[in-house]
Amino acid sequence: MTKLLEQAVEAVGRLSPDSQDEIARAMLRLAGIDAEPEEIDAAHLPAVLDGLAQADRREFASDAEVEAAFRRFDR
Repeated sequence: MTKLLEQAVEAVGRLSPDSQDEIARAMLRLAGIDAEPEEIDAAHLPAVLDGLAQADRREFASDAEVEAAFRRFDR
């Protein structure tokens, strides 16, 4: 294990169990290891299905729209 990965694992170990699980699932997906699918809240299902339909139609956000969305997190 690299030094950087060791630092990351140590930092994640200080987070709440829910946050640790979320990061672990992301790491497994990035490593190409299939994990159990996450449940979708019934209230969010229409938005998820709409997003999948948009992807099927190749309707994606522009680079400018994505950048603007990420800038909102900097506030």
